[in-house]
Amino acid sequence: MLKEGWVCFKMKKIIFVCLGNICRSPMAEMIMDELISQQGLSDALKVESRATSTYEIGNTPHSGAIEELKRHKVPVIEHRAKQITTSDFKNADLVIGMDKQNIIDLKQLAPIKDQSKIHLAFESLDKDSEIQDPWYDHKFDRTYQQLMLVLPAWLKKLE
Repeated sequence: MLKEGWVCFKMKKIIFVCLGNICRSPMAEMIMDELISQQGLSDALKVESRATSTYEIGNTPHSGAIEELKRHKVPVIEHRAKQITTSDFKNADLVIGMDKQNIIDLKQLAPIKDQSKIHLAFESLDKDSEIQDPWYDHKFDRTYQQLMLVLPAWLKKLE
């Protein structure tokens, strides 16, 4: 029984996804978690990250990702790469892929009823751009800057 004046709400869950879950998606998870905390929304929004592939399962984030997060004083959360599951799709409100190939892979992995939850990261700005993968060129600063464009816009949409 709720006390008078209390509002019942469901916590929203967001899952960020990239290929290996060691660069872009854990960076997105940790940055978004900090933005949520700064806005006092930790009781309303939960953030996680996953991979579309099995390449890096069990590995910690790339050292370049960790260094970039620390450079911007983003709290680093203990993380091990995991592949997205059917259960993840079911329990998420939003599944945000970093690039177009992630979106293709996510739509192949997701149950039909959960496909509408899948979005490209830059959709928050109504753009068709991609968060580029720093694994290849080690430009983690670019990834951080791209995430700092899209994540506040996602947060605003979710408030």
